[in-house]
Amino acid sequence: MLRLGLLFVAVAVFFWGMLPIALKLSGDFIDPVTLTWFRFLVALIVSVLVQWLAGSLRQFAALRGGDWWRLLAAGILLMANYVSFVFSLDFLAPGVAQLNFQTAPFFLAFGGVLFFGERLKPVQLACFAGLALGMLLFFHPQLDFSGHADKQVMLGVLVVQFSAASWTSYALLQKALIGRLSPANVLLFIYGLGVVLMAPFCDFGHFNTMDKGDWLVAGFCAINTLVAYGCFGQSMKYWPTAQVSAMLALTPVVSFSLTALVVALGWWPEVIKGDSIDGLSLMGMLLIILSVMTLQLLPLWQKRRQVTA
Repeated sequence: MLRLGLLFVAVAVFFWGMLPIALKLSGDFIDPVTLTWFRFLVALIVSVLVQWLAGSLRQFAALRGGDWWRLLAAGILLMANYVSFVFSLDFLAPGVAQLNFQTAPFFLAFGGVLFFGERLKPVQLACFAGLALGMLLFFHPQLDFSGHADKQVMLGVLVVQFSAASWTSYALLQKALIGRLSPANVLLFIYGLGVVLMAPFCDFGHFNTMDKGDWLVAGFCAINTLVAYGCFGQSMKYWPTAQVSAMLALTPVVSFSLTALVVALGWWPEVIKGDSIDGLSLMGMLLIILSVMTLQLLPLWQKRRQVTA
């Protein structure tokens, strides 16, 4: 179970690390709401087909009134997260947006404590402190908010924090529904709700002007939705919320690394710019990795100790 949880959350982290690059590219040809609608539409079609073939759609028949309200709230919150994060990229670079979004894993961990009775041991709290310090060190070149861009940057930060709060609330609601509805069906409902509610606010004219490259970027964003959220939902079945949230802290490290690779290869130089990484940033990356490794190895060590005791 622990290995399955690690596999699912690692795939989610990698795909979410790639996503800001694609979202930044999409800003040249489509607006955030229409792109989110397209991502939800593709995800809905695939999800309905998979769940129908698996015979899992009957789970919806067993839901009670309160479950439907939780589903509705989770759908609205996830839509808010999608749209607001893409919108924040108008004000912030991908790496900076990912940095500010890292409040979400901390919100998620403490949400698990408040709503699900999960406990954080002193070692786990120390790991979260290490994650916070590591992120500050890793991203310190992006933390200069001085100068004429103050208002624009702060607006971007506020939008990202709204996005993080929306995502955290969605994730906690999804975990509350796990006993009655599979993660795949939770997401299926949310995709369908998003397709219906966002349609009046979309500009479908964008699809008539998109070229082959634009469609590839939009298609990747849609596939990313399926893979990342599908794996994230499965990881919540096998791991406590605190462990999942700790692994998600690696997402900006992956994002910065992939951005550096894209810049080194000379892809999309007019859109994707390099991020400055110095000695302090490298120290921060090492601290993040060590903190996450400690948090992940701790339950394995404890389980082995119980077996040998």
